[in-house]
Amino acid sequence: MMKNKKNILIGCTGSVATIKLPMLVEKLQQLDVEIRVIVTKHAQHFFARADLPESVLVHTDADEWNNWQQRGDPVLHIELGKWADLLVIAPLDANSLAKMASGLCDNLLLCTTRAWDPQKPLLFCPAMNTRMWEHPITASQIETLKSWGHREIPCIAKTLMCGDTGLGAMAEVDTIVATVRNTLLQVNLGGG
Repeated sequence: MMKNKKNILIGCTGSVATIKLPMLVEKLQQLDVEIRVIVTKHAQHFFARADLPESVLVHTDADEWNNWQQRGDPVLHIELGKWADLLVIAPLDANSLAKMASGLCDNLLLCTTRAWDPQKPLLFCPAMNTRMWEHPITASQIETLKSWGHREIPCIAKTLMCGDTGLGAMAEVDTIVATVRNTLLQVNLGGG
């Protein structure tokens, strides 16, 4: 499918949709890609490291600070951005969306997005409660990310974990995988 193996970086934030990370990794591996994951502090609550293949490196905020000791040492958020051909943030919660749209970078994932090469694809999958999704600020924050060239994989309507029904659920894993696959094919063919 691909001319050469691609590197995919998955970012997960503090949304319950992070429980789908093992399934997302499993299905993306079928594309014959290398995968690394960045998880925020709160994302770590929603999955067990043992549920991911040992071959998949999982990076946390602590790694950013533990790996750098002195001038000349590699900076993890820069190195991850150089390594990756594509970044998919699945899920992108309301808090991280707001920070990202404002340019804040107070964790490894947001530092990586702030230093992201705009020539490389960045896909994001919003996931939040329907009331948060419907707040007026959400649409403008999504538009801000899109104005930078990032691609939204839109949320869907369903009954959420809290019991509310409506828009805000992360896109289905198969939709995310298909979008990643199509994006990598476009990049491979020189279509940006």
